[in-house]
Amino acid sequence: MNTTYTSEYKNPNSFRNPKVLAETAVFVALATALSLIVVYTLPQGGSITAASMVPILWLALRRGPKVGIAAGVLYGFIQLGLLPYVINPVQLLLDYPLAFGVLGVAGLFQKYPVAGAAVGISGRFVMHFIAGVVYWAPIEAPTLNPFVYSAVYNGSYILPELVISGFILYLLQKSNVLRAYM
Repeated sequence: MNTTYTSEYKNPNSFRNPKVLAETAVFVALATALSLIVVYTLPQGGSITAASMVPILWLALRRGPKVGIAAGVLYGFIQLGLLPYVINPVQLLLDYPLAFGVLGVAGLFQKYPVAGAAVGISGRFVMHFIAGVVYWAPIEAPTLNPFVYSAVYNGSYILPELVISGFILYLLQKSNVLRAYM
């Protein structure tokens, strides 16, 4: 018997562990379902949802950044399939797999879930900000400063998402629900 495979199979943070694969599928599905509960949608895309990033953040906090990033990338591709806004291959990468994949860095802050959420969501903002400056501002607001346009536009939905997600993770942490599953 291959001992490397056996140890990877039992590793609680390995993709060879069926439990990790199942959890990833469930958390990505939950994030997708929550993303369909839209509180507010901006005219050119971007929306405030019912805490749709929390499952990805929670998975990252539970299983670490490797699993969190992979789940975020998968979730990004699902979002691309649901609501595609694509004008360029690089913009596609920035706005979908990279923006949602970076949520997984929350896994680096397992002892500080709210800080992890803030870092992960800030990383998502940065990806959308870059795409906004380079690709979207010249199309949507050619007369405005692209940095201001992108910061205001992306901040208008990412900041409320950060507050909602941080608050829910704080409640999960305080109720020990988050700790019980880590």
